[in-house]
Parts: sequence; C-alpha cells; structure tokens
Amino acid sequence: MIVNLRILFLLVALTMPLAFTATAHAQTTPEGAAVQTAHRGGEANLVLPDLSTETFQGINGRTLLMGGLLVCLLGLGFGMTIFMRLKNMPVHRSMLEVSELIYETCKTYLITQGKFILLLEVFIGVIMVFYFGRLATTIDPVTGAEVHGFPAFTVAVILLFSLIGIAGSYGVAWFGIRVNTFANSRAAFAGLKGMPYPIYAIPLQAGMSIGMLLISVELFMMLCILLFIPRDYAGSCFIGFAIGESLGAAALRIAGGIFTKIADIGADLMKIVFNIKEDDARNPGVIADCTGDNAGDSVGPSADGFETYGVTGVALISFILLAVTSPAVQVQLLVWIFVMRIMMIIASGGSYLINEAISKGQYANSQKMNFEAPLTRLVWLTSIVSVSITYVVSYLVIPNIGGDPSLWWKLSTIITCGTLAGAIIPEGVKIFTSTESSHVREVVTSSREGGASLNILSGLVAGNFSAYWLGVSIVTLMSIAYWVSTHGLGGVDPASPLMIAPAVFAFGLVAFGFLGMGPVTIAVDSYGPVTDNAQSVFELSVIESLPNIKQELKKDYGFDVNFERAKHLLEENDGAGNTFKATAKPVLIGTAVVGATTMIFSIIVVLTNRLTENVQLLSILHPPFLLGLITGGAMIYWFTGASTQAVTTGAYRAVEFIKANIRLDSVEKASVTDSKKVVQICTQYAQKGMFNIFLAVFFGTLGFAFLEPYFFIGYLISIALFGLYQAIFMANAGGAWDNAKKIVEVELKQKGTALHAATVVGDTVGDPFKDTSSVALNPVIKFTTLFGLLAVELGVQLARDYGMAMSHILSAAFLLGSAFFVYRSFYGMRIRSGG
Repeated sequence: MIVNLRILFLLVALTMPLAFTATAHAQTTPEGAAVQTAHRGGEANLVLPDLSTETFQGINGRTLLMGGLLVCLLGLGFGMTIFMRLKNMPVHRSMLEVSELIYETCKTYLITQGKFILLLEVFIGVIMVFYFGRLATTIDPVTGAEVHGFPAFTVAVILLFSLIGIAGSYGVAWFGIRVNTFANSRAAFAGLKGMPYPIYAIPLQAGMSIGMLLISVELFMMLCILLFIPRDYAGSCFIGFAIGESLGAAALRIAGGIFTKIADIGADLMKIVFNIKEDDARNPGVIADCTGDNAGDSVGPSADGFETYGVTGVALISFILLAVTSPAVQVQLLVWIFVMRIMMIIASGGSYLINEAISKGQYANSQKMNFEAPLTRLVWLTSIVSVSITYVVSYLVIPNIGGDPSLWWKLSTIITCGTLAGAIIPEGVKIFTSTESSHVREVVTSSREGGASLNILSGLVAGNFSAYWLGVSIVTLMSIAYWVSTHGLGGVDPASPLMIAPAVFAFGLVAFGFLGMGPVTIAVDSYGPVTDNAQSVFELSVIESLPNIKQELKKDYGFDVNFERAKHLLEENDGAGNTFKATAKPVLIGTAVVGATTMIFSIIVVLTNRLTENVQLLSILHPPFLLGLITGGAMIYWFTGASTQAVTTGAYRAVEFIKANIRLDSVEKASVTDSKKVVQICTQYAQKGMFNIFLAVFFGTLGFAFLEPYFFIGYLISIALFGLYQAIFMANAGGAWDNAKKIVEVELKQKGTALHAATVVGDTVGDPFKDTSSVALNPVIKFTTLFGLLAVELGVQLARDYGMAMSHILSAAFLLGSAFFVYRSFYGMRIRSGG
C-alpha cells in the first residue's frame, strides 16, 4: 500500500508539468506566447520616489517621516516602562520560582527554534541570492537596456534585511515571553488579595507592553529602509525584509502551535485519567503546558503580529509603486500611509491610558467585575479614536492629492472600514466563544445528556455559523470600500487615471485599517496567555500548603488571604482571556487574506505588464487558472491535517510518558527532570511537524510558480479564500469548546464529573483547531503569497532565458520535493505502538 502511494505521488508530481508543457505547446497563438514575454522586471524594478520632492503642511515628506522615528522610540519607551513596572511588582518567592522555571524552559525552546529558523533561512537565502544576483532584470535608466542581476553588495544588503526581518519576529517573540512570565506570577500573587481589578490590570499591562514595542520596532525598521536605503533597491529590501519576517513568524507560529497543544492535551487528559485537579503540581505535563501557553499563545502571536504589520505595509508599497504612475502621487500616498501608521501608535497608547483611568475609577475598590467589559471598551475606544485621527490627519496631510480635493475623506472612509472591522469582528467572535454566549452554553447543555459526542457536534455548529457571519461582515466592509473606490479613487481625469485597479488598493487599505489599532489588538490577544499561566502558577506554587503562609503574607505584604476566592477570580479571568484570545485570531487572518489580495495583484501587474497583456488568462476559461483554484483548496486541507497530525502524535507520546511517570501518592510536585522531558517531547514533535510543513509549502510554492504563472495566481487566490473560512471555522469552534469547559469549572463548579469530562474531551479536540491549524494559516498564506512574488518572477525569467522545458523540469523536481514532505507529514508522523 505504501509503495502504491509513493508511486501515485511520483506520477502526480511528474504528470502535472508534462500536462502544462503540452498546454504551452498547444498555445501557438500570440496570446499563448505572450505568457512568457510579459515580464518587465517585477519587484527588482521597485524604485522608490524621492520623498523630499513633496511638502506636507510646509514640511517635506522625508523630514516629516524622520519625526516618525522619534514617535517609534517613544512607543518603544512606553513598552519598556511597563516592562520595568511589571518586573518590580511584588510576588511571593514560591510563585516567582515557578514563573522563572517556565521562562527557562521557554528560553530553551526559543534557542532551539532560533537555530531551526536559521536552517530554514538557508533555503530562502539560496533562492534570493540566485534571483537577485543572477536573474533579476532591471532597466538601465540611461540606455534603456536590460541588466541581469544586482551587484554583490546590493544582494548582500537585501539578504541582510531578510535576516533583520527574522530577527525582528524572533526578538519581539522573546520579549513577549519575558513580559508574560513576569506578569503571570505577579497576577497570581495579586489574586491573593481577593480583588479582581489587579488581576485584570496586570495581564493588560503586559499585553500593551508587547503591543507598543512590537509595532514601534516594526515601523522603525520599515522607516529606516524607506529613509536610509538607496531608492533604486529599497523596494527589493522591503521584499527581503518582509520575507524574513514571514519566515520567522511562520516557523514560530506553526511550531509554537504544535508545541502548546501537545502539552495542553497531555496535561488536560490527566484530569480524566486520574481525576486530578486543573494544573495539579504532581502532573509533569503542567510545566510543559505553561511553556506552551507562551510558545503558542505569546511567541506565535507576537511574531505573527510583527509580520502581519510589515507584510501588509509591503503589499501597499508594492501596489503604489506598480499601479500609480505619477511620482508625486506615489510620494503623497507613501508619506500618508506611514504618517497614519505613526499616528496609530499614538492613538493606541492614548486610548489605553484613558481606558485605564476609567477602569481604575470603576473597579479599583470593587469586589466583583466583568473582566470582559473594560477590554471591550478598550477595543471600541481605540477604534473610535483611530477613526477620528484618520480623518483629521488625512485632511492635513493629503488635502488635494492628485488634484482631487475629495480624495482625503474617501481614503479615510476606506481605512475606517478596516478599523471598524477590528472592533466589529471581535464582537462577532464573542457571540460564538464568550462564556456569556448562547452558542457556548448550547455546547454545555448538549454535553449534559450527550456527553463528548454532542459536545463536539455543538462546537462544530458554532464554528460553522461563525464562519458564515464573520465572512458576511468582512464582505460587507470590503464592499463599502469597493463602492467608495468606484467614486473617484481612480482620479478626476478618466483619460489619465490616478492608479490602475483602485478597488484593489481599497482592499489593501481595509487590511491596513484592520491593523490601525495594532497595539491594542496584540494586547487583548496577549491577555489570554497571562491569565492562563497565572492560574497555573497559583497551583504549581503549592502556596496553600506552605507552613504559616497566611501569617507570612500578613506580615510581609499586609493583607489577609482567601485562597478559594483567589482561585475563583483567577479562573474567571481565564475565561475572559480565552474569549479575547479568540477575538484576535479572525482579525489577523482577515488581514492576511485582504492584504494577500493586494500582493496577488502586484504579481498580476507584473505578469500582465500593467494589465495590458494576457488579462484574459485570469479566468476560469483558462484551464490552468481554474486548476490552480482547485489545487489551493487541496493544500489548505493538507496543511490543517498535517499540523493536527503533529499534535496528535506528539500528544500521544506526551500522555504515554506522563501516565508512566506521574506520582500521585509519594510527591507534592512533579520532578523538574520529568517536566523537562515532557517539554523535550513537545519540542521534538513541534520541530518535526514544522520541518515537514515548511518544506512542503516551500517546494510547493516554487513548483507551482514555475509550472504556469496563471495557474499560480489561481492557486494563491484559492489558498487565501479557503484559508479564510477554514481558519475562522476552526478558531471559533475551538473557542466555543474551550469556554464551555470554563463554564463547567467556574460557574457550575462541577469539576471531576461526567459533564466536566465531556467538556474536557471537547476542549482537547478544539485545542489544535484554535491554537495550531487555524492561527498558522495566517503566516502560511502571507509567506506563500510574498515568497510567490519572487518565485513566479524567477520562474518566468528562467522560462524566458532558458526555455519552457527548463522551467517545467525544475517544476517537476520541486513538486516531487513537496509531495515527499506532504507524504512525510502523515506517514512519517504516524503513531506507532512501542515507538
């Protein structure tokens, strides 16, 4: 059977290029030949305009953006100030020991992942060096002749920015775990006082610290490229930087998602097997679970947010340089976009300070609070402030762009569609994932009589309904942007349009608006892993069993402690954390898909010579395009299966080890050695799964890009659309299962019952849904699209220089490589008894 499958993969990989070769030979018409002659240099020709040629309120564009560097430094200072405040908060030594152990295991994991990412960069680097050093075609501005390849120094700079992109994603991820492991023990300790406000405020402070630093650092790097790199290859540096960001985020998001859910399932199933409590200190899987909360829910989102912010910006920059002909308008749009990004940092920081003043006045002395309420207010307040700033700043910066005095408010309205989506989508997600949600309560109700079976079915229902409603919401907002784009965004003179395909630019601005409140989106997402860890730190510290602990706390810290109330508050806050972790996921995936639309259009502009050649091939009447649409869907379903397979096999091994080594009668805590062994199992399977997945995607992208460029366009569109709905469905189904369990534990207080066991099973099914497969689709879509921009250029240039046969031979080789790793992602990861 295995031999037959191998033969099948081989035949599929070999016959696809042969079929397209036959198609190419059959196209003897001029339009068939034009497929290979439409190349005009692509991203290698992305030359930035001189920003100092245009003035804005009397200040030239370059000087104005130089001031943005200062704002970025202030945002960085904002994040570091909160970081130091968290570090200096009081914490009991028993809790500090646990959080530092979690941080040490996180460090070990991140160091291992850093080496792994550098290995993956070798694959990307080889392609970049080959393309930019040998095949990239630029046009000599003096002679008009084609020039192949950049000088060695220029290629080195582009490659350096790829490494800087990786370092950015990796660095903010490291900062995220350090902040969160400070905050988790401080929040757990604050819970001992029995007041809800401190255990809300500390996780949010940690989140804002990460969000402000992340966005500020990313914007600072992009401004440096824009302002200080020579204009003739700054565009290529943006591409290299974005590819590096995307690689780092994809590796950390996928591997982190696999790691965290192996650990989570391994720890959770022990509650059923041994009927022990949540985060029982005797369970060696709990430390790995806490490490996973950071690896998956902190490291992954931090790197993902960093990359999302950068790739969306690069997509818009590429569009402006490719689709806008007037250098003056290019400068105006580029400066406007970066000024808007700068102002959004100010909007998020200011909104947080206002919201905290309100929340402190409202809840500081309260015995009870709805943890979700101030988080919801923060999201909406930031959205409203961001929208207001968008209109005011646009009026001041571009009052008469392209000779159209109405364009400033039209562009602002389009961005507002995205900014409102950043608030509306979380509200939609809460309908399906909040502890107050009727869908989540339906999951609980169905579990009473139907057990785990009906629990799972009800969660699938919630996920499917959420995909419908959130899809409709995104389409509605994009439709508004489209309508605005058809009323003047193309310019006042139809004979000389401002840009080609203004609707595509509008969609890119919607994605830009999604990220307008980036620091707050990251903050409410990061809230979740801190609340989850805080609950675990409380249990693992075994502080309740320490001799004379109540007297010690009264003497050293001046308060009386009620341990039961502290546990209740920490668990209740964890429910809010689950909800807001869920709200950020569709925002990021929505940004990936809408932003990918703009990037795909950049590829189309290059292939069709600014929509003047071969446009008819972008149709289902062109068979390769239709086949690409079908193939993209297949890759999405393979990916979700492969990532879940890695979790399943790793969790099996973790459960096997934990069951063999857990000591419930003789010890108070699991040994550090056993805990580290579980971490090692999680890391091992995370890396194995990630390696197979990455190389299957990498070789698949090259193989499909070399196969036929319009096939590849269909493929990219397909993975974006299939990925959007698969990700929303999986993320929200998982969120519903997660908080159904939380209702049983906190509200109904039925731990250890059959109902609880049913919801635990549902939660373990939802774990890879919400925290592995769904969230990892975001960087996979962006990496494939961004790397595809380079890969399709490489394929077209190879076909042009060496003939179609060479392109298809390489395509066959790459598709064989992809098929091999697709095969390994299941058959090499299967559970084997006695393994």
